[in-house]
Amino acid sequence: MLVPVILSGGVGSRLWPVSREGRPKQFLPLGGKCSMLQETSQRLSTIETAPPIVVCNEAHRFLVAEQLREIATPASALILEPEGRNTAPAIALAAIQALATDPEAVLLVLPADHHIGSPGNFVEAVQRGLSAAGEGYLVTFGVVPSAPETGFGYIRGGTELHSGVQELAEFVEKPDAKTAGRYLEAGNYYWNSGMFLLGAQSYLDALARHQPDMHRLCCLAMDGASTDLDFLRPDSELFLACPSNSIDYAVMEHTDRGGIVPLNCGWSDIGAWSALWDVGTADAAGNVVEGDVVTQETTNSYLRSESRLVTTTGVNNLVVVETADAVLVADRDNVQGVKAIVSALKAAGRSEATVHQRVFRPWGSYESLAAAEGFQVKRIIVQPGQTLSLQKHFHRAEHWIVVKGTAEVTRGEEVFSLTEDQSTYIPLGAVHRLSNPGKIPLELIEVQSGSYLGEDDIVRFEDVYGR
Repeated sequence: MLVPVILSGGVGSRLWPVSREGRPKQFLPLGGKCSMLQETSQRLSTIETAPPIVVCNEAHRFLVAEQLREIATPASALILEPEGRNTAPAIALAAIQALATDPEAVLLVLPADHHIGSPGNFVEAVQRGLSAAGEGYLVTFGVVPSAPETGFGYIRGGTELHSGVQELAEFVEKPDAKTAGRYLEAGNYYWNSGMFLLGAQSYLDALARHQPDMHRLCCLAMDGASTDLDFLRPDSELFLACPSNSIDYAVMEHTDRGGIVPLNCGWSDIGAWSALWDVGTADAAGNVVEGDVVTQETTNSYLRSESRLVTTTGVNNLVVVETADAVLVADRDNVQGVKAIVSALKAAGRSEATVHQRVFRPWGSYESLAAAEGFQVKRIIVQPGQTLSLQKHFHRAEHWIVVKGTAEVTRGEEVFSLTEDQSTYIPLGAVHRLSNPGKIPLELIEVQSGSYLGEDDIVRFEDVYGR
């Protein structure tokens, strides 16, 4: 059976301020209605596959589960990495899991944050590579280059192994412009897409041959794995001892059983804001516009508004991205510098580097509306049927005002309901819990007051999410 393996471990810092560690780009709708993770899963709807295996960062486990639930695509396994170890170990965990139920499993390895403009062409490429993967070849997808791109690594195709599958002859690092032009003219050089088609056992055999320590530690970590709600946790100590390496360096550059399926499907790794201009639909002036934007004498720019009106006049070749708490303005040809901005913000201890103003939790979300010395106002949304932990705070009291839906409130020994326009008070130190027993989202305004309002002023007594 073909088993999609979705790798969802990236942080997408080059797409700040929209993508941040707390909610990176794979969980965002960038150019479509669905998130990139959801689009990756739905890309395979026309072929028969097993439910996907998703490998993700532990911190994003509830985001992954909720987004798959929204598109009615439950994963066969959600494997949690305590810390990223790059793609080679992540794929090994998925291969071990897939073999537990199907000794003939073939893995289709897909990063969760890639754009495919022509999904039908991609599916055709997958079908071309299946026979080779079934015979033990480790197949990668080589994107047919459309320009002498210097920002991608390349792979060179050799002799034909199967119809539509070439020998993987060579990996080439990112070239200079002259070399990239020569690759384009040669016709057998492809962009390295980072997508693979691998027999699960074939991959593990190759890993054991070329990276024995990595293979051993991944097997031991999965032997010691534990289940937590819907998640699978490999043994943390063993996995953290595993070497960190990509599948390219760990396996594909060493194997003599590598194959390439040429791929022409409007692929992009969305590695910078300029890539969203490339894949977007431009207006007559060459602008790609998202959100509430008004332009005047503006050309060849990417303009995105998330929370308020953005206007431009007399500019060309810019990237302007607005969120509720940050604005980015960059030359479209110099957007790689965004990563340095994020590093500077982290060094300064700025929360904007890692978390959004709206913070998502397994039960819903909260966002800060106003804050000053001694008080903070938040908007809280609790999804239907969800429950916050039973908790207390040492340094703050809270007022809750329901503006939509129905709340079930636990306060000490009391349990009572609140509906729209009703409110309650949670004294400092009181044990309390908030639940949504209804069928629509519960929205409330929370006013906090006290000497310390940090998110770490919390003691949990019970938590259905195991935090």
